[in-house]
Amino acid sequence: MSPPEEKRLLVVHHTVSPSTHSMLRACLDGAQDPLIKGVQVVERAALVASAADALRADGYLLLGPVNLGYLAGAIKHFFDQAYYPCLESTVGRPYAAVLHADGDATGALHAMASITRGLRWREAAKPVVVTGTPTVDNLGAIRELASALAAGLVL
Repeated sequence: MSPPEEKRLLVVHHTVSPSTHSMLRACLDGAQDPLIKGVQVVERAALVASAADALRADGYLLLGPVNLGYLAGAIKHFFDQAYYPCLESTVGRPYAAVLHADGDATGALHAMASITRGLRWREAAKPVVVTGTPTVDNLGAIRELASALAAGLVL
């Protein structure tokens, strides 16, 4: 009997600040927990992540800043170019979001929910929104979210 095929978690990020860099590190640490077997973590900057990357993935972790109350343009760019190619082929796949805001993230959360609802992706966990400099607790919550998302792909 051949071993089961490895699942693929696509981490799409727009990390333009020290805060978002530390949050990405926490995402990758959680998703690549050595106790989780059978998951390949693929990291892509939002401006280079492709529809092909999204189609090959079994789940998605989306990380970026909130700019002027809305999703960062780079994250929106990823969705814009991947939306139609993924529309029928990725239905039901799990995703989670991690956002960094200096203020209100309501508009970004609404946009994320609207886009992923259109794609018919399944929210695997409530989004983690960090306001200001990430704390140890924030980074721990991000690691836990990423770990749970990755582990859920092989359960």
